[in-house]
This record gives sequence, structure tokens and C-alpha cells, in this order.
Amino acid sequence: MRLAVVDPGSGNLASVRRAFERAAREEGVALDLAVTTEAEEVLAADRVVLPGQGAFAACTRGLAALPGVAEALHESAIRRGRPFLGICVGMQMMAERGLEHGVTPGLGWIRGEIAPMDPRDGQGAPLPLPQMGWNALEAHGAHPLLAGLPEGAHAYFVHSYALRGGREEELLASARYGGDVAAVVGRDNLAGTQFHAEKSGPVGLRILRNFLRWSP
Repeated sequence: MRLAVVDPGSGNLASVRRAFERAAREEGVALDLAVTTEAEEVLAADRVVLPGQGAFAACTRGLAALPGVAEALHESAIRRGRPFLGICVGMQMMAERGLEHGVTPGLGWIRGEIAPMDPRDGQGAPLPLPQMGWNALEAHGAHPLLAGLPEGAHAYFVHSYALRGGREEELLASARYGGDVAAVVGRDNLAGTQFHAEKSGPVGLRILRNFLRWSP
């Protein structure tokens, strides 16, 4: 299996590589993994991962600076239907636009925009931002990416912006932080996690293993 991990100039690329290599060993998958900035490698891959961390606008500019890569992502994921996984800001970039440091168009693969969070506790006091730490996932129905997760599974989040205005059918799981927060989104062959799957211990590893076996 050929897996392309796109490098938009940010993201925990070493952590993502190690996590997928472990997931492949545990799943018994012979994995040919390339961390890449090349459109040709994206097009040659059986499945593609887009990680990201930091600001939406910076990650989007980083992706746009890679010749032909955004077009290759569209060809691979949308026209050819190959499995795609966005991680953290990589998931956010799947949305229509981001509002961090101005208005920046996203890939437009899922409905909604990435907007600043304003979490409040039960008394209306603001909660700290970024949301940083472990939070429980609530699955919205069954999905192959979430198969085998225990009830109350926790994942590791670091973010101050979140999806707003998404379609209910594209929300696969949520978390609670002063209100509901989109945690996993997807449709068809596309999926994304707001949390860092590569840093989420056994829960994240199970999601990555599921992604390697996913046949949408």
C-alpha cells in the first residue's frame, strides 16, 4: 500500500510517520509511506493524509506553494475517490473557508467554516483557549473509521478554532468543550479529525489502523 503524507510546511510529520508505521505493523499492512511535497507522489498513492498545525491561513498558503499538489489532492480524493484523511488543521482545510487571520478559502470538500471558539462553562465564564488536552469523543452513528473504539474514548486536542455551520450528516463524532465541538468529519471517501490522531494513544492508533483498512 502506498501512502502519501503531504507536507504543507507544518504538522507533526515525524509523529504522523511513526504512528502510521506502527498502525501498519499492527494491521499487517505492507506500507510504502512517503512524506511528500510532490504532486506525482500524491497521484501515485493509494491513500493520502494531510496533517497540519498552527493557523489555517498559513497551512493553506503552504499547500498552495507546492506546485500542483492542491490539484493532485482534488484529483486523488474527489475524482478518483481514494481514501483521504485530514488531521487537525488538515481536517479544517477540508471546509469551505477559515476565519483565522482573515478569510481564507479552504478545499471546500465539506460544508462549513472554521471559526473562533468561544467556550463557556455552566456559569457563563470563558474556558481557556486553546482547548488543549484529552477529551471524550461521542460518535454520531457507526463509521468504519471509528470501528472498535471503546465507549468514552478520549483523543488529544489542541485548537482555538473549530468547524461551524457543517452538515449534520458530515459530522461523524463530536466532543464537549463549552458546547459541542466537531471532532471527526467526513463523507464518502473523505475523513478528518480535529484532534491529533497521531498523539492520541491507542484510540488514535485504532483510527489510523481503520483508515489503512478503509474501503469506501
